[in-house]
Amino acid sequence: MSNKLQIFTNGISKENPLLVLNIGLCSSLGITTSIFNGIGMGMGMMFVLLMSEIVISIFRKCIPSSIRLPVFITIIAAFTTIVQLVLQAYVTALYDALGVFLPLIVVNCIIMGRVEAFASKNSLGDSILDALGMGLGYTLVLIAISFIREFLGGGTLLAGTALKMEIIPEAYRIGVLNSAPGGFIVFGVLGAIVQACRQRKEAAA
Repeated sequence: MSNKLQIFTNGISKENPLLVLNIGLCSSLGITTSIFNGIGMGMGMMFVLLMSEIVISIFRKCIPSSIRLPVFITIIAAFTTIVQLVLQAYVTALYDALGVFLPLIVVNCIIMGRVEAFASKNSLGDSILDALGMGLGYTLVLIAISFIREFLGGGTLLAGTALKMEIIPEAYRIGVLNSAPGGFIVFGVLGAIVQACRQRKEAAA
């Protein structure tokens, strides 16, 4: 049981794809100007990762090693297309906000890395836990970055939804956080905090 729990929690803390492994950074810096975008991108990524790991884990023994990468990409592309079509049909605002980063899920290093390193070598149950943990860890970091950038940079919360709240007057906002450099700044600060906590924990052990 502890091994199953470890597989799930690895993606949230020990092997968080963004703050620890530093992969899949394009979307985390490109779309995290609002919490709405962060949640949408995180849910889309989690769906594609989960379904891809499920399919690849089930058929892992049937996929010839010589063509495994093209097969993996085809599977990932199929589920990415599903996400695109659903968002385009039912959540147009989110579809427009995510822009080019949505189809780029196909070549996201997180998904390619997990299906190659984990799903293609492990059981269905373990692959599901891995996908949920990695997806949740990715989504939580996106939400954290989005919250800081939207709140301090835009002075709002839940922009792009009917629940949008104006909190900080324009004169007191840190406008740079809404720009590309702002994304790097927030990500760097969060990464430094995580690394400091890890080093302190290792030193205490």
